Amino acid sequence: MNNLAITKIVSFLLLILAQGLVLNHINFLGYINPFIYILFILTYPTSNNRVLFLFLSFLLGLCVDIFSDSGGVHAAASVFLAYARPPMLKFSFGMLYDHQGIKFNQSEFGSFITYVTIGVVTHHLVLFSLEFFNFSEIIELLKKVVFSSIFTIIVCLITNIIFSRKRR
Repeated sequence: MNNLAITKIVSFLLLILAQGLVLNHINFLGYINPFIYILFILTYPTSNNRVLFLFLSFLLGLCVDIFSDSGGVHAAASVFLAYARPPMLKFSFGMLYDHQGIKFNQSEFGSFITYVTIGVVTHHLVLFSLEFFNFSEIIELLKKVVFSSIFTIIVCLITNIIFSRKRR
């Protein structure tokens, strides 16, 4: 097993444990709840097997659903994010994505922020839409998406900066 595979396995397990044991219990003002586990999906290598990636995304979301007792909404949102990731990468990184040359820890910070923001908002929109499943509470849905997205983006960026090896 190579070094990258071991790193990804460890990050998979640590993100599940951090989400399930610590972050699921943060619910500030009823709207703010960080979902850092999607950092695994956002930073998964682009050149790896896509079917394996979709399966790991489902497994990640399922594990968070088990911790949260949320009935599969995290698994659905995680698979959607994994499936919709290529257009997000192309929009954020442009030619680097076309040539499969994206290294997240060495990419430009502005492109990375754009990518994380699009990914987090997309994930949260799907997650909370499935959670609410009612258009009569659209204002509540949007408040939860906006506030949780802002907090999740900040936590994801801080986590990535702390654990990144080489950032320009």
